[in-house]
Amino acid sequence: MNLTSIESVPEKNQPAAAPAKSVPEAQQQQIKSAVHKELIKRLDLDRLNEFNQTRAGQQQLFAFIQRLLTEHGVPLSTPEREKLAQEIVDEVFGLGPIEPLLHDPTVSDILVNTYDSIYVERHGRLEKTTIVFKDDRHLMHIIEKIVSAVGRRVDESSPMVDARLADGSRVNVIIPPLAIDGPILSIRRFGKSPLTAEDLIHSHTLTRPMLELLQRAVQGRVSIVISGGTGTGKTTLLNVLSSFISADERIVTIEDSAELLLRQDHVVRLETRPPNVEGRGAVRQRELMINALRMRPDRIVLGEVRGEEALDMLQAMNTGHDGSLTTVHANTPRDALSRLETMAMMGDIRLPERAIKAQIASAIQIIVQVARMSDGSRRITHISELTGAFSDTVSMNDLFLFERKGVTPTGKTKGRFHSTGIMPKFNEKLTAAGLPLPQGLINHSVEV
Repeated sequence: MNLTSIESVPEKNQPAAAPAKSVPEAQQQQIKSAVHKELIKRLDLDRLNEFNQTRAGQQQLFAFIQRLLTEHGVPLSTPEREKLAQEIVDEVFGLGPIEPLLHDPTVSDILVNTYDSIYVERHGRLEKTTIVFKDDRHLMHIIEKIVSAVGRRVDESSPMVDARLADGSRVNVIIPPLAIDGPILSIRRFGKSPLTAEDLIHSHTLTRPMLELLQRAVQGRVSIVISGGTGTGKTTLLNVLSSFISADERIVTIEDSAELLLRQDHVVRLETRPPNVEGRGAVRQRELMINALRMRPDRIVLGEVRGEEALDMLQAMNTGHDGSLTTVHANTPRDALSRLETMAMMGDIRLPERAIKAQIASAIQIIVQVARMSDGSRRITHISELTGAFSDTVSMNDLFLFERKGVTPTGKTKGRFHSTGIMPKFNEKLTAAGLPLPQGLINHSVEV
């Protein structure tokens, strides 16, 4: 029997309505496995992908599963029967137990620690779910489904994989023997509607004067590095700042895993490539960075600098590609400078430390530090200007700071955004471009 004849399935020998008592979870898993095997026997599985393209096809399968449960007199209540039928549809067409999480707009991260321990992040806070896989084998089946869809593989010889879902969500997988307690799956989700500058102001990530400074800096081609830890919102802020780039400019983006959602039309997107099965064919960020310089870019947006490509990025910013943007993992603006210096020294070009510091001070004008607070909210804690390299030290002035002042009774972080009263040196460049900073910008304080 194939899906085209689902509607003609006879409903004979139907038992009375299922009792309304609850069935243990273990027994439901057994029933689900049995129904799944019955589906394989009855349906032409080669045509499932074809029906997956339409909502009607999924509804047909849902109805057919309901009919199977009725035919076999499965002792489930109506809600349990509908839940089980939907889980099987998710198993066939989606990612099994975690499929509902992919449709929940409040979920930003899905973290599968083991088959029976699954956490999600909502509004910046981690919480454990009641969702479980049947066992490690079930989890591996879903993992293989994800990685095979993007032409990757995962096994003992290649136990770590980065992949991407159809909606752009970033996936990381690590399996035994590297993962001691079983396969681990991490999914970083990205909203269908990227956050805007107004969203960041509304959530108190920054204030309007801070945004005005950053907006004019981007428009005036001031090079910016966004620094922060994992999950602090670096990519989100990078998306917002990139939206201020003129539509007349040619933008080239370079990423390990495509996450940026630029709104301009004239954008060229490049993505690194991992090695193939034989360990060959890898294309690193540095190679894409060098190639991008031959593509006549006005701006280069590097999703994250994490290796020897740092030196090429600095040289690009110093040779006509000012106004470029990137992110880096670091806890403070000073740490970001140290990391950039270290990464620039990782390449095969041996430069003295003093020359690298001079390159950094000349190429980068602003470091924006982003942090995640204890309540899950994100704050820009520093907007700092690099003013030059003196006596083997890169000089830096803080322009805006966020000062933490404890938490409210409800657990919300209290604090104060304030300017330091320093007019940045790059204001001369902005003034020449017709974008001078208002004098009132340097006298700013807001409690949140």
